[in-house]
Amino acid sequence: MGGTLQDKVTYERLGEPCPTFVKSSPEMFGFSQGCLPMSRWDELNNFFKQAGAVVLFGLNALSGRTTAADGSAVGAWNSSDAEFLMRYSVNKGYTIHGWELGNEVSGKGIGTRIAADQYASDINNLQMIVQTIYAGFEVKPLVLAPGGFFDANWFTQFINKTPRSLQVVTHHIYNLGPGVDDHLIDKILNPSYLDGGSQPFRSLQGILKTSGTPAVAWVGEAGGAYNSGHNRVTNAFVFSFWYLDQLGMASSYDTKTYCRQTLIGGNYGLLNTGTFVPNPDYYSALLWHRLMGRNVLSTTFSGTNNIRAYAHCAKASKGITLLLINLDGNTTVEVHVSTENVTGNGTLVTQQQNQTKFSGMSKGSNIDVSTREEYHLTALNGDLHSQTVLLNGNILSVNSSGSVPPLEPIETSQSDPITVAPFSIVFAHIANSTVPACEYVD
Repeated sequence: MGGTLQDKVTYERLGEPCPTFVKSSPEMFGFSQGCLPMSRWDELNNFFKQAGAVVLFGLNALSGRTTAADGSAVGAWNSSDAEFLMRYSVNKGYTIHGWELGNEVSGKGIGTRIAADQYASDINNLQMIVQTIYAGFEVKPLVLAPGGFFDANWFTQFINKTPRSLQVVTHHIYNLGPGVDDHLIDKILNPSYLDGGSQPFRSLQGILKTSGTPAVAWVGEAGGAYNSGHNRVTNAFVFSFWYLDQLGMASSYDTKTYCRQTLIGGNYGLLNTGTFVPNPDYYSALLWHRLMGRNVLSTTFSGTNNIRAYAHCAKASKGITLLLINLDGNTTVEVHVSTENVTGNGTLVTQQQNQTKFSGMSKGSNIDVSTREEYHLTALNGDLHSQTVLLNGNILSVNSSGSVPPLEPIETSQSDPITVAPFSIVFAHIANSTVPACEYVD
């Protein structure tokens, strides 16, 4: 819970005024300072509890600072407001999974920025506060930072100066540019453009390894196209190409959590903002969640560059799950799967069918000639702008009570190639593929 205005919000204290936000164009972010009433905080936590939500809260990082002539925020963070909110939450029995300081103040920042060394000092302070306030708790909230756009120099300085104060390094992704761009689909369907999205993942993974920090990488916010996305693009079938490719790519660089912007709101919600009916990405996320386990397999695809291929150990099941995305609207691709030359970590090789037959498996792994489960996602009438998605040819829609339909696979022969239709997405669960990295115990 957070966003741009979190850095201008105070938390209501007894006997002190608690003004609401008012639009004010001359002020930073276009609003006056506002206040979060504790009655609202109580209502929110009741909602979180009922929803079973895991809550991360973004704290006001600009408290106590002044704005320099160059627009940067200078001075130390005044943590008194945050300490009050934490103590209030502990006294009320509210469970907050993590506290994050600031929104998009890293690197060049959005609206303002904070120098890496000062921000590191503030995070060290936040960690001490969390340790003190939650001293009697067996499980303490995570400290997350910086919740901004990746800047290699800034992140390196910051991470090196917070060796023991940080559990999660968060960064935001809007690599498709502004939502008003009329060429978003061209970018989404361009494999070279998608490949460029790996740079922050790869760079951050390297910084974390070099620094020796125990902190892990998360994507703290990702909506693809900023300023609320683009109607009939970021809330339509075509966006699952970008979204699932991001999930696969992020996982391959050891990203532990990926927070989608948004569940609801803007033109990039997983749910329709008016009806709450799931958009296609909701079903894509649900299939990912159910089928893709936490162990990631190194995956290569030989053939057209319009196929994106990722594989994980299967979730709560034997075998592996393969994700295939066909960015080509004219070509059906038949894919063979091989786990030859498997190492302990597992390497999956997928190849486009050609004249040579599928070769046998290595000693370390084998695929029985039996069946596999496949989930084929396509757009209604082949329209990439459609907000209706088909699973194995059947429209996915909630029933009158709002329940999500069962996501049933089709069974195919393991000896046959996986057929990936034009502009389609396929999850294939190969239960009888045994890879050393994917040993599963019932």
